[in-house]
Amino acid sequence: MQRLLRRLLPALRPALRPRALLAPPRPMALRPAAAAAGGGGSPPAGSPSREHDGLENVQQKKKIFAEIKKTTKQRKKPCPSADSVDSLMAEMPFANTDIEDEFAMHATSEVNTEKKRKRTTGREIPEGSERKKKKKKQYQPNYFISIPITNPEITDGIQAVQDAIIQKDHRLSKAMVRCGSLHVTMLVMHLSGEEEIGIAVDALSDSKDFVEDLLKGKTVDLSFQGIDHFKNEVGFVKLTENDHTATLTEIAETMKKIFQEKGILAGEGRAFKPHLTFMKLSKSTQLRKEVKKIDSSLYEDFKSQYFGDEVLHRLDLCSMLKKKQPNGYYYCESSVFLGKNREADLVKEALHRETQALLSRLNQIKELLSSPEIRMKISKELFEDRHNSNSKWKSCISSGSPNA
Repeated sequence: MQRLLRRLLPALRPALRPRALLAPPRPMALRPAAAAAGGGGSPPAGSPSREHDGLENVQQKKKIFAEIKKTTKQRKKPCPSADSVDSLMAEMPFANTDIEDEFAMHATSEVNTEKKRKRTTGREIPEGSERKKKKKKQYQPNYFISIPITNPEITDGIQAVQDAIIQKDHRLSKAMVRCGSLHVTMLVMHLSGEEEIGIAVDALSDSKDFVEDLLKGKTVDLSFQGIDHFKNEVGFVKLTENDHTATLTEIAETMKKIFQEKGILAGEGRAFKPHLTFMKLSKSTQLRKEVKKIDSSLYEDFKSQYFGDEVLHRLDLCSMLKKKQPNGYYYCESSVFLGKNREADLVKEALHRETQALLSRLNQIKELLSSPEIRMKISKELFEDRHNSNSKWKSCISSGSPNA
């Protein structure tokens, strides 16, 4: 047993050092071990086995550490800091060593797991947001049903407003919608390929009969008056609310159902609010950096202006991304004409426009020919041509006379 105590004492000295410095040693903690040793020498016959000695040794160690803890608690008056607690634990090499190591490993694993979870979560968030962005981009509207604005009174009035705004703030020239692109949007949708475009064309064709049944031969006159804005970022001409606008809303809802029944996700969650956009900051990314809001005072003089009426006669399936037509209007996949005699009227209107263009060209030619300079050039060229032809004729006669 003495040999065992000699082995234990070097390990106990660091733990007993503070007591040795502050208070006289208490040999009582070692008396049981000394009694068990029998005053020194080898253990007598019939003494407990080595395993029993080991059990007593463990019990003695527990008593020693209990005494040390008790003494430490008596010495501690103020609340120790975390550093002092750690230093005390470091001075007690046998006190819960295995438990502390296991807890430290468990805590470390939990911290690592939490950090890993945070890192994983951190990766998942951008991936998820990226997937959402891709999905949003994938299903972002790229086609729409349009009512084209063809009344020159409306387009000329809007052009005057745009010119007045640009004179006050030239930067907004990038925000203006071309007069050829003016339209009222009825429905927006996403078409992912030629197959869906074909389905949308069929849906537009089917909607014609439903719309005409709804109208029952009546025309829809859309009256435009006044200017308003969306969040000071979009300027538009308002559509006067009356029975015709209620009919237009009903047409939009009918078309939305027809497209959705054919599997085309059409329409928006917000309420249908027909309007005629003539200015928007989103047309230019550079402009969005320079101008955050459109000052409403720029179009203050036109806020109540009457722009004219547009008769609903055509619905177009237009692309937002394909190249626009030369006149500035959107690329059309298909169009339907409303009214029994409307198609014939549109043909007559087209022929009339072509005739007027030809007459205008003829008038320009007449004015050109009436110019004295042009008439002199023409006379000179005609005289030279006549002289040359006469010379050739004489030379032919003279050369042919000897053979006559």
